[in-house]
Amino acid sequence: MIGSKATLASLVLFASSVVAQTITGQYDCEPAGQYTLCQNLWGKSSGVGSQSSTLVSASGNSVSWSTNYTWANNSNNVKSYANLSAITSAPTIWNWHYVTQSSGIQLRADISYELWLGKASSGSPATPASSYEIMIWLSGLGGIQPVGSQILTGISVGGHTWNLWKGPNANWQVLSFVPATGDITNFNADLKDFLNYLVSNQGVASTQSSVRRVQAIQTGTEPFVGTANLVIDSYSVAFNH
Repeated sequence: MIGSKATLASLVLFASSVVAQTITGQYDCEPAGQYTLCQNLWGKSSGVGSQSSTLVSASGNSVSWSTNYTWANNSNNVKSYANLSAITSAPTIWNWHYVTQSSGIQLRADISYELWLGKASSGSPATPASSYEIMIWLSGLGGIQPVGSQILTGISVGGHTWNLWKGPNANWQVLSFVPATGDITNFNADLKDFLNYLVSNQGVASTQSSVRRVQAIQTGTEPFVGTANLVIDSYSVAFNH
């Protein structure tokens, strides 16, 4: 997460199936095939606006959904993170597009993965049990920046070139890969490659060690301000142990 205010709509790995369901409540959840689509609008009171998420389809480990939102005030603060939460390898595919974007207020939003690492595999993400928040941005509009400062440029991982940012957030460290050449609307990579890079180059303990475990992998959007209808055409991730 970025900033002091956020809302969250997430997909968490479970086994069930519901199609064409829209959720609007602050903490609503609905089954979504192997996942569960949830609204976690934990920063709702800090902004002015609304958000809903709709499950389009779910089959196997592939799911499609859309998030429709309007947020205003405090343009440097995240208002939500509509996302999917689900390792020798972690192949993933994510295809997305904006149907509409703000025509008045400039849209400030990212589209990103969040990989949570912690000392206990059973620990919840974004809690004292977390040690690292690894973000992989596929888009960042309106001049927004990740937590911390840029420490490296021109990194080649997963078939793309990235700039790396690093900084603290609460009790964990945030490491963010930001694309160096613009939006990535069709992403196909192995998330383990990003973890391997951080283990080799940034001192992150291996997830195979006893002190570091993957707590969750999430995917979604963090809007700061603006209006948009974001459609996730297809998403999948697999954990191969």
